[in-house]
Amino acid sequence: MALESRVTQEEIKKEPEKPIDREKTCPLLLRVFTTNIGRHHSPSEFARGNVPSSELQIYTWMDATLKELTGLVKEVYPEARKKGTHFSFNIVYPDPRGKVYRLKDIGNTVSGRKGMDDSMTLQSQRFQIGDYLDIAITPPNRAPPLNVRMRPF
Repeated sequence: MALESRVTQEEIKKEPEKPIDREKTCPLLLRVFTTNIGRHHSPSEFARGNVPSSELQIYTWMDATLKELTGLVKEVYPEARKKGTHFSFNIVYPDPRGKVYRLKDIGNTVSGRKGMDDSMTLQSQRFQIGDYLDIAITPPNRAPPLNVRMRPF
């Protein structure tokens, strides 16, 4: 008699995140690379131990949201504070099958607007300690990037 699981993939994905006690949990060092031209760095820029020069180092926790990270980036880059500025987030991670890096789109935020991805966390996107975060910043006077999922008002 064969046993079969009745747990669906969606139920597995909806498993609640364990809350992180920020008072008792040591933060991680998040290495963030930004561009202000509306597109992400190329994976080749992370090859052979190299990284782009536009690095921010942020101490945070795995439950940090994209909106929270947007606020931290805006503290460093005043020009990104303008209402309507788009932030596109990618996780940069090493490919386990080779000596190359891959980029994974994890969401978008917009200054001054609520969006569907605002509450997305690093943990929910399977960020691993040691991965990088690549943020493409698009000024509001430029065409917004495609694939921005915003909540209608």
